Amino acid sequence: MDNKLNLAEICKDVRRDIVTMISKAGSGHPGGSLSSVEIMVTLYYKFMHVDPKNPGDPDRNRFILSKGHVVPVVYSILARQGFFDMSALGTLRQYGSILQGHPHMSSTPGLDCSGGSLGQGLSVANGLAIAAKKQNKAYRTYCLMGDGEIQEGQIWEAAMTAAHFGLDNLCGIVDVNGVQLDGPTKEIMNVEPVADKFRAFNWNVIEIDGHDLDQVSDAFESAAKFKGAPSVIVARCVKGKGVSFMENTCAWHGAAPNAEQLAKALEEIR
Repeated sequence: MDNKLNLAEICKDVRRDIVTMISKAGSGHPGGSLSSVEIMVTLYYKFMHVDPKNPGDPDRNRFILSKGHVVPVVYSILARQGFFDMSALGTLRQYGSILQGHPHMSSTPGLDCSGGSLGQGLSVANGLAIAAKKQNKAYRTYCLMGDGEIQEGQIWEAAMTAAHFGLDNLCGIVDVNGVQLDGPTKEIMNVEPVADKFRAFNWNVIEIDGHDLDQVSDAFESAAKFKGAPSVIVARCVKGKGVSFMENTCAWHGAAPNAEQLAKALEEIR
């Protein structure tokens, strides 16, 4: 099977996992998890080069989920890549589960950082990228942020730092889906023009359709080749992508589908 087609099928599987595990948990964040599926599937299946048999490999690439509430998309991919058994997905947010509502690296195999408070991930990613430079390591660090999240000032302090230190081994990704918890980002706190802001901070900026697998793959390849400055992929995405009644609405930022809604979502994804 053609690799692009493979990734498209994996994206469907991951979307099914997301809505199913959140429905069973009775809480969670489907909107942003669904919007970042193509980004995360492409990253983990083509560029991360991590080994579930050796998750602590010091030379592995690193991934930081800065918008930690969308961790269901990461859990699905890690399970499908063999970091833990698929059955664990059914325990999301349960007491004692290895899959908490936000990433907890001490509990979940394959995670490089715990998270929850928005705005902190890029700073962590900077630290990992600086460490790689200091130790002459070839690994790359990736950091996924949300467009609502970049309203946080710490993101821009970290952006300034990354450019100052020339962290060309760092790739940020901003999931620009235009919707946050309380409504459209442009009404809560307008972050546009996102691309121009990062350019002003001396980043290499790559703008793409975040649901086009070819564009996503090309963007990661381009970022890896760019030298002298950090790269950021500004990915235009759809909140709740793949489930019509979840798309482009803040109501599904942090709500779980009931049994009837789950059945409809699974049918649409299929």
